[in-house]
Amino acid sequence: MAATIWTSAGGTETISNAVNGVSFQPDFLWMKNRSIVQNHYLVDSNRGTSKVLVSNTTSAETTDATFVTAFNSNGFSLGSGGFGATQAIVGWQWKAGGTAVTNTTGTISSQVSANPTAGFSVVTYTGNATGGATVGHGLGVAPSMMIVKRRESTDDWRVYHISFGATQYMDLNNTTAAATTIVIWNNTAPTSSVFSVGTSNSVNASGGTYVAYCFAPVAGYSAFGSYTGTGSTDGPFVYLGFRPRFLLVKAYSSGSTERGLIWDSSRDTYNIVSSDLVPNTTAAEGGAGAALDFVSNGFKIRSAASSAFNYNGYSYIYMAFAEAPFKYSSAR
Repeated sequence: MAATIWTSAGGTETISNAVNGVSFQPDFLWMKNRSIVQNHYLVDSNRGTSKVLVSNTTSAETTDATFVTAFNSNGFSLGSGGFGATQAIVGWQWKAGGTAVTNTTGTISSQVSANPTAGFSVVTYTGNATGGATVGHGLGVAPSMMIVKRRESTDDWRVYHISFGATQYMDLNNTTAAATTIVIWNNTAPTSSVFSVGTSNSVNASGGTYVAYCFAPVAGYSAFGSYTGTGSTDGPFVYLGFRPRFLLVKAYSSGSTERGLIWDSSRDTYNIVSSDLVPNTTAAEGGAGAALDFVSNGFKIRSAASSAFNYNGYSYIYMAFAEAPFKYSSAR
């Protein structure tokens, strides 16, 4: 996993994603302009680099062959439709399994690019409007987090997380708390081979096309869990088993209306980590009051200023990826 930052040249450019001296060809790229108000742009290898989704809206997939033009062995290329000159950009990237293969394990056939070693897969499928339908994900272990988006029509980004389970869901694109329903995940937790969907058009409309990003924890590399806010400047310490490279946090308690926040160690190379981006808005990079430390084995909250990540009594989910394996990491 890479969190790559660069200053845009304002046109065609090639971005390298070297991580600890090693580069890789990404299968999922999530980009955000840090300098100005602009959308979050998400592309992946299953759908093709010209197919763009936006995490801060319900919009359907669009086609733009001039934006991301290629996934390369050491990063990716942008075309003439990229970002404006001198703007600061971040690109979060994950490696799945390259070219997708057909997976017939579930009742719905899927196209899957899976990297079981890294606990990540990109899954595309077509819905059948049948409650309890299943979709193969290719990980070999049950995902702890999934993000699903309908592609050909407007709809919300549905999120499954192990911390609130399959009877509930949240949305990446808004501020609502976890809500209870059977029609998203059919009240059925994912297994080592498939995830289940209900009858909601957001995950399983007849003929609807979907992409699912599936994540499973890998010791020393990724972690998915929850913590409870204290409202104190001496806030919770969350053990991960590694120093984070990427961290996403979102409140899910009933009644909460908090935005999600994303931090990474490329934008803040030393503590305190405070440069946040918000997946459900177009906002430029912020940071006032959003302060925490990335430490060698997790993260420690240092601020009481934001209910988005440390309101007393609120429960928060997180997804985190490592800067380096535990034995090589160090606090800064």
